[in-house]
Amino acid sequence: MYQRFILILVFIIFLFNIKSSHAAEDPPRPPSLKTISVPEPSNLEDFIIDKQKAIELGKALFWEMRVGSDGITACATCHFNAGTDSRSFNQINPGSNRIHNDGAPDPDLTFDFGPAQQLKPEDFPFRKLSNIFDRASPAVSDSNDVVSSQGVKAADFLYTKRGKSEDIVVPRIDTDGFSIHNKNIRRVAGRNSPSVINAVFNFRNFSNGSAQNDFNGVNKWGSRDINAKVYRVATNSNQIEAVTVSLNNSSLASQAVAPPLSDREMSATGRTFPDIGRKLVSMRPLALQKVHFEDSVLAKYSRWPGTGLTVSSYQKMIQNAFHPQWWKSSQFIRISENGVNVISNGKPSHFNDYSLMEYNFSLFFGLAIQMYVSTLVADDTPYDRFMMGENSAISEAAIKGVDLFRSQSRGRCINCHEGAELTGASITRVLASPIRIREEQAFDRGFNNIAINPATEDIGLGGKDPFGNPLSYSRHASTNIPNCANGLPCPVIADGFFKVPGLRNVELTAPYFHNGGTLTLRQVLDFYSRGGDFPALEQLDGSEIAGLNVLSNSEEEKANLEAFLLSLTDERVRLRKAPFDHPQLFVPIKDKGHDDLENSRENSQGAYLKINAVGKNGGRALKSFLQ
Repeated sequence: MYQRFILILVFIIFLFNIKSSHAAEDPPRPPSLKTISVPEPSNLEDFIIDKQKAIELGKALFWEMRVGSDGITACATCHFNAGTDSRSFNQINPGSNRIHNDGAPDPDLTFDFGPAQQLKPEDFPFRKLSNIFDRASPAVSDSNDVVSSQGVKAADFLYTKRGKSEDIVVPRIDTDGFSIHNKNIRRVAGRNSPSVINAVFNFRNFSNGSAQNDFNGVNKWGSRDINAKVYRVATNSNQIEAVTVSLNNSSLASQAVAPPLSDREMSATGRTFPDIGRKLVSMRPLALQKVHFEDSVLAKYSRWPGTGLTVSSYQKMIQNAFHPQWWKSSQFIRISENGVNVISNGKPSHFNDYSLMEYNFSLFFGLAIQMYVSTLVADDTPYDRFMMGENSAISEAAIKGVDLFRSQSRGRCINCHEGAELTGASITRVLASPIRIREEQAFDRGFNNIAINPATEDIGLGGKDPFGNPLSYSRHASTNIPNCANGLPCPVIADGFFKVPGLRNVELTAPYFHNGGTLTLRQVLDFYSRGGDFPALEQLDGSEIAGLNVLSNSEEEKANLEAFLLSLTDERVRLRKAPFDHPQLFVPIKDKGHDDLENSRENSQGAYLKINAVGKNGGRALKSFLQ
């Protein structure tokens, strides 16, 4: 009897050790975002003289509608709703027909929405399968169109006039399909707009990682562009000189300077940042928009109930925020076919003569917007409070959900959505280990191919920069790749890879994925349950995600995971409380030219959607996409 008892006890201990060993394999629950410091450039003080003034300038520029060539498109136009875009009309970027296995388009399954369409809930997901748990099951319908954000109409840039809202442009025939009856409509960007909230934690930005961590003061390419230079007044001299600058932890600045020159987003083709500087520096900030008298950043400058700020010009705001060597000079800079030259004497006499402030406007614009967006940190979610010791902050279902999220035998979500930031693309994760090895393949940390589309349709990180170099750091630095089999470097995979997003406020940021082709969180969980939509053979790199097949027939487990995701909503974002309050904004919907903006109504379906100014105490709760 005693021996039998000992055998049973040994068996129980054995089982307990197996369970304990297995549990030890699971990473801990992701910590609160409150434990992570907001990153900042190490040499910021070389440029900015007053951080608060730079934040004020950045908020004004981010919401300023006159940045766009059309005088109506702001950075915020694509990021006004929980940091992203909730418009549902004319938000389609057309893709080519999905190619069937025999190499020909499948007309029975593929469909294109066409321009100027109103999206509906029944349109989603874009790829509908006969069995949502089996990616190999026959498709009922399919589209590789992209839900993104409408921008400006196709036009060629001629010039700007100081103080004039609209650029002088020449409309051109839109060969990319953004026209109806030979009349241009607003163009649409190629990928779904990601949220700017918490984007400060990303090592790189944009879905394909093209916005570099180091900001060169000119464009998104950082040190990849060896010719990118700004000007400054030389030390102990009154002469200005061209210099190369580099600010680390500044992918937000790199990202900020790209859309204003994009002819899909904010600009007529051919415009430069000095042109934007020429237009804006003399303008009263936000002169077309109301700023709430309790705005968390701009209240002291508000002219409520009138429009604009009491500050007379963007020039004044730049002078208050940046060191004078970057803007104060009597010399000017001429851009011509022969290059860029400093003109020392006389007055500007050439059309392409720019003041130092105008020429360096990309530097001010990028850094100021980075300073403002760096304040948009959503770290007060129920889950964050739970991880800081508030045990009742989330439900039992959400606790089960986060444990499924981190489970290595079941959810495995945490393998990509790592750390407190819930993304491997964060600065902390990338600096700790920039390259990941999985199944003897190497790839950039924070990027994955999850089989939303065949990689041939958008290779993402697998592409190259304008200088012929791979976007993928792993491919760019292949000699430093760790060894795999037989002592050889691991093969690098990157085609069809896209940045892993953070998950906070995901409840508010539909539609999902870089193609915007998924409407609900449950559809997202179904997608992961079947291991994506396309098998490995259809990916250029032969990569694929492991399906969460344990969820396939468990509605309870999906409900628990969804409860966890819902616990990641910061109510300050939903209610637009500080720091997520904002000035008034008029967002184009059905463009009919420059109608009287004040006749627009909040939540209207007219030419413009009027977004009312909100102060630090917040306002009406946000409505998500198609709500």
